[in-house]
Amino acid sequence: MEQKKRKIFVIDDDPLVLTLVKKSLEEDSMEVITFHYGEELLNHFDKHPDLIILDYLFHSKERDNVMDGKEIFERIREINNEVPVIMLSGQEDGDVVLELARMGIVDYVIKDDMLIQNLKEVIKEVFEPDNSHD
Repeated sequence: MEQKKRKIFVIDDDPLVLTLVKKSLEEDSMEVITFHYGEELLNHFDKHPDLIILDYLFHSKERDNVMDGKEIFERIREINNEVPVIMLSGQEDGDVVLELARMGIVDYVIKDDMLIQNLKEVIKEVFEPDNSHD
């Protein structure tokens, strides 16, 4: 029997990051739905994601008052407290990472040259937790 494709929501205001993550996860037979802002994601929760990959900082020239990743994460938790969330960021602020970990994110992945490799490792741990310590 064929395994159901995992549905992953990716939210990032950087089109390059969205494209890179989408293509690499689709290569691993995952269904990837992308959004530029967290507010868009909140309107599509009826599609029941298996995992959410969320950017930490959002910038918008067209819109004022876009929510940051922490605010979006809080809203996600109000809607669904079960879906795992991985946070992406270009910064390595330990205090931010610690705060997000306390809030319940699965992991924090830095946007660097190892982004895709690190992201895939975290995703594997989320979906196959028993196999992560072989």
